[in-house]
Amino acid sequence: MAYIIERKDRFYVVAYDGLDPLTGRERRRWHPAGRDRHDAETMAARIERDAAGSAPLRGGPVHLGEFLVDTWLPTKRRHVRASTAYRYTWFVDRYINPAIGHVPLRRLRADHLDGLYDQLATTGGRDGTGLAPKTVHEVHIIVRSALDLARRRQLVDTNVAQATNARHKRQTRTVPRSWHAAELASFLGSAKNHRLYPALHLTACTGMRRGEVAGLRWSDLDRANQRLSTSRTLQSLAGQPVEFPVKTRTSRRCIDLDDATIDVLARWRRRLSREGLPHGADDWMFLNTTGRHVNPESLSQLFNRLQRSMPDLTRIRFHDLRHTHASLLIMDGVPVKVVSERLGHANVAFTIHTYQHLLPGMSAAAAQQFAALLAAAHSR
Repeated sequence: MAYIIERKDRFYVVAYDGLDPLTGRERRRWHPAGRDRHDAETMAARIERDAAGSAPLRGGPVHLGEFLVDTWLPTKRRHVRASTAYRYTWFVDRYINPAIGHVPLRRLRADHLDGLYDQLATTGGRDGTGLAPKTVHEVHIIVRSALDLARRRQLVDTNVAQATNARHKRQTRTVPRSWHAAELASFLGSAKNHRLYPALHLTACTGMRRGEVAGLRWSDLDRANQRLSTSRTLQSLAGQPVEFPVKTRTSRRCIDLDDATIDVLARWRRRLSREGLPHGADDWMFLNTTGRHVNPESLSQLFNRLQRSMPDLTRIRFHDLRHTHASLLIMDGVPVKVVSERLGHANVAFTIHTYQHLLPGMSAAAAQQFAALLAAAHSR
């Protein structure tokens, strides 16, 4: 669906692009169409045709798996990032098509989908255990989006996935796990002799995302002002790292560094020089022993190996180093807005929502402070 909006003598075509399987939110894209309404109408018609996708490759009954692979996925690839398209393909190939891909679209029923979701929730994981509710929900959103397209193409009369929607809502966001300051210090102390310790240290001391750390170049470091800028991220697709812009507009940011972190990075650069590896302004900051940039997956694997060697530590994910950084700052009284800007969150409200479990103690202190002010006023 596409419609036209006029703003300040300019026309824009707003196209509905379905639901995002990762967030469940509607996607709407704005396309500048100039000052001529006829041009905008032409663009809207073209976008409508593109949204309908290509026709199935063969005649006869169209099966769900055929429609997903030949029509829905190619349509999505034109509108989403490569990492998202890869995730869609993974879900289709691993979870949907093996179970119900053979079912003709017109014979697909809500029972088929309920059976798929129940199977994924109980035995759909690699080791025979169930998938997380969030993953099952993402599968449901993909099926629902594909059937929406099939209905627009008049291949089905109704979207049967709508009948299962209430049973597969998104999982409630869980409270992120994090370390106390002593635990983080213990981990960093034990990991100090590992070659890629500087990447772990930088993550812990900045709260950067894994892909942001892997995507750093030396030109991003401003030693004079002790700042690091983030403008790209590396993500692993099919086992290969691929470069992308940062996650959101606010993710493009400058992060202030402490003296110790600047010293760690300086010693790391000198080590690269001694090893004869690239360390110029345009070279990747973190390299493996062969001189290639570090695959972000390898950072998580390294983090997990080091954790296993420290049995007394609470087990957390690599991404929880980011939560640890934010939690320690908030508990130490750093304003939430400063923490939000440091993490590159889209807005302060998201930071408050994510770390609200840390705020009750601060609220209690504020209540006591207010009571003291009131008591002082009464005593005058």
